[in-house]
Amino acid sequence: MPVRWQEYREGRDDWERVESEVIEEALVTIFVNGQELASILCTPRDQDVLALGLLHTEGILTRLDEVEHVDLGRDGCCVDVWLTHGFKRPERRILTSGCGGGITFDDPSLGIRPLNTGLRLEPSSLFPLFTRLSAPDSLYARARGVHTAALSDGKDLLVMAEDIGRHNTLDRLQGLCLIAGIETKGRILLATGRVSSEMLRKGARMGCPIIASRNSPTSMSVALAEAWNITLIGYVRQRTMRIYTHPYRLLPAEPEKHPAKAGAAA
Repeated sequence: MPVRWQEYREGRDDWERVESEVIEEALVTIFVNGQELASILCTPRDQDVLALGLLHTEGILTRLDEVEHVDLGRDGCCVDVWLTHGFKRPERRILTSGCGGGITFDDPSLGIRPLNTGLRLEPSSLFPLFTRLSAPDSLYARARGVHTAALSDGKDLLVMAEDIGRHNTLDRLQGLCLIAGIETKGRILLATGRVSSEMLRKGARMGCPIIASRNSPTSMSVALAEAWNITLIGYVRQRTMRIYTHPYRLLPAEPEKHPAKAGAAA
């Protein structure tokens, strides 16, 4: 949650002291079967959901019934996850391009097959969905300083997550869906942050054939989207967007119908 803080803003004649809200940031360490997996900078709430989502998007677990027990420390600084199967701590870590100290354990080019779905989307339907990412009761509306991600069926937002780390928002989404039994495959993934390769890979693991963001992709994410048959969209603004790969999923707008003029030939 945001915390209250005193700040100074430039007024008409002098600096004014006002009370505002600043987004919280904390370090959480995730343990799996008693072994330390990673320490992550995040928004300190529902860290157990974040941990479960991370384990899923990193391929460490695939189903909720693989989880025997989850314990969130009283101060929220550590999450212990116990699995029903063995766990070997990955030896290789890749630092992500995120600003929150993100990591991944996978080579982003391995282990994912092209996504083949019948999903089609009217492009203009994305605009109201992105508007809803900044709802009045959201952390972003209250304090700024966070990224947002959501899953959609093209009409409604099914689940939404916010965090200081853009990659954390996808892990939170996956964790929420894992717990609630919400299917992620065949859904549209919406994000506010840059879509780098680790973001693209997380979306691909979730089975999302359309990934759209208010921000830009990177060269590697575009290449991976092309290889994995993912429609990648960037710079979704008020009435514009840029489609980088596989535009066939975006249906053309219906032609506007005009009433026949009086006296026109039948």
